[in-house]
Amino acid sequence: MQSTPDPLSVTFAALADPTRRAILSRLSRGEATVTELAAPFDMSLPGISKHLKVLEKAGLIERGREAQWRPCRLQAAPLREVDEWVEQYRRFWEERLDRLGDYLRELQREKRADDDNRG
Repeated sequence: MQSTPDPLSVTFAALADPTRRAILSRLSRGEATVTELAAPFDMSLPGISKHLKVLEKAGLIERGREAQWRPCRLQAAPLREVDEWVEQYRRFWEERLDRLGDYLRELQREKRADDDNRG
């Protein structure tokens, strides 16, 4: 039995490729066609289409169907989920590092007090 990957894993897998991140960056400025998205890359349209399918499967983009105009659009929801997940760990490590900083400052104060008492 094959399990379905969780949405966050699918999103991270899609974000792992620099070409796909560049496509998302371009779409953050507004919708674009496949041809427009392919322009900056030394890649065939079928190659770009494969990247777009991965992004679409991850829910990071949607493709419109407006007559001949088929724009791709950025979808922010999966990125918000990534941000929320990363934020948990950012807070965790920020708290730990703040405590470490407090501890090191206390050690310095104690060392100075010891040095003053000896001197």
